[in-house]
Amino acid sequence: MITSSTHTHGSSEDPDPTSVPGSQLMVVRRGYGDQALVSQRSTETEDDSESWGILEIWRALRQRKGTWLVFAFIGAVIGFLYTLPQVPIYQASTSLEIVALNDNFMNLGRLTPSDTGAAAASDVQTQITIMQSGSIIRRVVEKLQAQEGAINVPPTRYSSWRRALHLSEPSGPQASNMLIAQAAGSVRVHANDKNRVVQVTVDSPSPKLAADFLNVLADEFIQHNLESRWRSTEKASDWLSHQLDDMRIKLERSEDALQQYARESGLIFTDEKKNVSEEKLAQLQGELSKATTERIEKQSRYELAQSSAPDDLPDIINDESLRSTQDNITDIRRQIADLSALYTPNYSKVRRLQAELDTLQSAFEHDRSAILGRIRTEYNEALRREKLLATAYDTQVKEVSGEGERTIQYNILKREADSNRMLYDAMLSQLKQSSIASAMRASNVSVVDPAAVPRAPYKPDTKNNSLIGMLAGTFLGAAFIIVRHRVDKTIQQPGDAACYLNIPELGIIPSGKLELADREAGAGRMREKMELATWQFKPSTIAEGFRATLVSILFATRAETRTKMFVLTSGSPGEGKSTVTSNLAIAIAEVGQSVLIIDADLRRPRQHEIFSVKNDLGLSNILREKSSLNGDRSLGGCIRETSIPGLFVLPSGPATLASTNLLYGLHLTALLKYVRSHFDIVLIDTPPMLQMADARVVAGLADATVLVIRANHTTRDAAIAANRLFQQDGSNVLGTILNDWNPKTSPKGYYGYNDKYYSRASYYAAQKN
Repeated sequence: MITSSTHTHGSSEDPDPTSVPGSQLMVVRRGYGDQALVSQRSTETEDDSESWGILEIWRALRQRKGTWLVFAFIGAVIGFLYTLPQVPIYQASTSLEIVALNDNFMNLGRLTPSDTGAAAASDVQTQITIMQSGSIIRRVVEKLQAQEGAINVPPTRYSSWRRALHLSEPSGPQASNMLIAQAAGSVRVHANDKNRVVQVTVDSPSPKLAADFLNVLADEFIQHNLESRWRSTEKASDWLSHQLDDMRIKLERSEDALQQYARESGLIFTDEKKNVSEEKLAQLQGELSKATTERIEKQSRYELAQSSAPDDLPDIINDESLRSTQDNITDIRRQIADLSALYTPNYSKVRRLQAELDTLQSAFEHDRSAILGRIRTEYNEALRREKLLATAYDTQVKEVSGEGERTIQYNILKREADSNRMLYDAMLSQLKQSSIASAMRASNVSVVDPAAVPRAPYKPDTKNNSLIGMLAGTFLGAAFIIVRHRVDKTIQQPGDAACYLNIPELGIIPSGKLELADREAGAGRMREKMELATWQFKPSTIAEGFRATLVSILFATRAETRTKMFVLTSGSPGEGKSTVTSNLAIAIAEVGQSVLIIDADLRRPRQHEIFSVKNDLGLSNILREKSSLNGDRSLGGCIRETSIPGLFVLPSGPATLASTNLLYGLHLTALLKYVRSHFDIVLIDTPPMLQMADARVVAGLADATVLVIRANHTTRDAAIAANRLFQQDGSNVLGTILNDWNPKTSPKGYYGYNDKYYSRASYYAAQKN
């Protein structure tokens, strides 16, 4: 780079740590690696804006976790204080089973005109509505108010707090009605769609009152159901009794009218449906039908006997006596035939057999004639009987036809009487069943779990309220921190500048307050000489931070062999650019390089105070007098050698108002060319560039510009504006240095600073001892 040793470092490979004096460079290389990670992280977060937002919010919360915890604690305290004035409330519960009544039992469903079966699905909800109705609640309230004695609220763990805060306790007889009314207004009924068990709860400051209210409510609700059903059956019975009396009168009148008409019309009935004439007509009709059938049968036998041979008649063929006589005749003829073959007809035996044959034939003919006569007689008898029955039937038909009109009117009266009787019997039966139902006191509600006196209040819940308050405080605290983080536009963490400015972050300088915590003996000296911390406190995290920043700068410029002049500036005052310049110069001098600090802040110079050199001669003299630059390296005593080997300072010189005019002159260019040839590295400390143009003028003449940013001080807008101006001027902005960064405000292990810082400080403390 700028010397032979530096050129060795500028090879394409990473430099060898052993080639740089001092073991601290190994630590510095690790620091530069951390800066590379910061740049890589910045590039990655630009590609993922959403992840960056979440990480940014989480980082803000971690940074201000103390504030976050204070908000959470205050919320918990507010929740606890909110609980104290509240009266402890006890909750009692009971379970009731609501079932459907069996209306088919003894036909009880027929006793009421309403149909309860159609509304069985919503019966539970109906019962719940009735339970919460004003009439039931009033009955419970009146019953509890009738009890003697005041309702007292038992002392609780909050009583002492309430007394200390002068809060009254609800007690005494006058509070009874108020407590009962409060309990009445807190009745809650919860139903389950999967079963018919309902849960009833009541809240009250008095645990005994809560349990008593529920038990009385259950009793009154069951009693109300019984009374409701009893009143319904009683009303039905009363209505049926009045209707039954009216129906009895109507029945009696209709029966009297029926009997009177029957007597007047001469109608005689054997039963409820038939009278005597109709019954006689039916009998004659039956007998006539039988006579006609019998006559047809007899006539058929008679006509057959007239037209057929006697021996072919069924009556003759089937007659047993004729068949026996016929058999005897046949047998005798066979015997006569047998004897005639041997004897003459005059043979005695033949004559005797012939006489028997004649007798049998005479008897046979007589019997056959008798059968034919009987057939004729029977036919004549059947014919005569049919004619007589027909005559009688015709006469009866005329008689019944004459009674038709009277029978119609009689049937009308009879149907009216029968209808009245049926209604009377049905109403009488229902009246008896209603009397039985009114005597039966069955309820469809039963108590599953009676209400017990609760042992502890369920609200106010101190833990729950405190937890809610803590959560509310946590959310409010998070919102406060996030809003404050959004409003606070300062650059706070490593990587922020690289993300917003899109330029490398060359180094991170920890806050000097951390070193004070570990170096109590030298706290005052550290506070006074922070500008020389790299020289005075070599084994410290601050010194290591500047050495790591130096290596980052050298690595960033190793490709450009002529880069040896750097401008250090900031956007606004108080960001530590002079401190960074002095400590970087010390770090450069430690590695054996000659370094010159030019204090170009002609208005508020600081470098002569830091290194304890005179400021009677300096940059302003050289630029104003335009003296010759030939001669020794000190330029006539303007460049002062410090107590640190290899480190020189060109102070600002006497103050002047025309500093910008001096810097615009050509003599500054010649001066910078002169010092470039006499020193390995030149660091130029300039004023804040957003307020003065001096830094922009000098940056245009230097090789590179380094922008110093102070954590939690430099705003993003200021840093972006400064970088934009340098870009517009064409200046080479090498990167940024984050100064005064407190690792303790970052998440644990952020880039390894927390753990490594403390372990490194402990290591240095051990070596010092």
